[in-house]
Amino acid sequence: MCLLLFAWRVHEEYPLVLAANRDEFYERPSASADFWEDAPDILAGRDLKEGGTWLGITRSGRIAALTNYRDPASLKADAPSRGKLVSGYLRGEKAAERYLAELAPDAGRYNGFNLLVGDGFGLQYFSNRGAPKLLEPGIYGISNSLLDVPWPKVLLGKRKLAALLAGKGKLTTEGFFRLLSDRSRPPDDQLPETGVGREWERILSPLFIQSPAYGTRSATVILVDKKGKTTFAERVFDENGAPLMTTRTVISL
Repeated sequence: MCLLLFAWRVHEEYPLVLAANRDEFYERPSASADFWEDAPDILAGRDLKEGGTWLGITRSGRIAALTNYRDPASLKADAPSRGKLVSGYLRGEKAAERYLAELAPDAGRYNGFNLLVGDGFGLQYFSNRGAPKLLEPGIYGISNSLLDVPWPKVLLGKRKLAALLAGKGKLTTEGFFRLLSDRSRPPDDQLPETGVGREWERILSPLFIQSPAYGTRSATVILVDKKGKTTFAERVFDENGAPLMTTRTVISL
């Protein structure tokens, strides 16, 4: 994932609302969200190169998501797959706090990441560029820096998310898909400097990314209501940014 926007215990009817875009090279093979044959309780997309995932939930209410931390100068060619950090939590039964505590000593082996793990009782955030954090109720955003670092896309996404939550109408997955489809670019003087060059900073700056080789491959919306009913919706896009398919799965915890 390259953008995670989520609200934790903010909305009266939906304690957890999450909207995310997965950005990746189009040549990297992946499978759309579904229940895994080798782990039937997991609902997630799948990276077919390494076998992990970027975002998923389980029938018991566990949730995990990951974004990469953009720091090309420190990339390690032999680092283990970060997607296994997500699937590792989803496959297990350890509490989020314990899972992160056991991960921390080996976190430096991985290229930079942000990891969100939790369930209906709590959410934990961890980066191997920072420290574990138990999240208080609020609206959060993560792109390819640390939690709530005010990149333009994070600020815009959080504002849009807050507006949707404050609206009088019923929350719908379509409303969040519209949020995630925003392709507007901020002015150059607002762009971060992450070591990829100014032109790539421009390409990567919108909520929805589109370029010939790399872009937003899928968008995911997760709505968990106060009774535990969870809606997981995914929209997949082609290399031109056009939607290919939309799926919607409901799990009653």
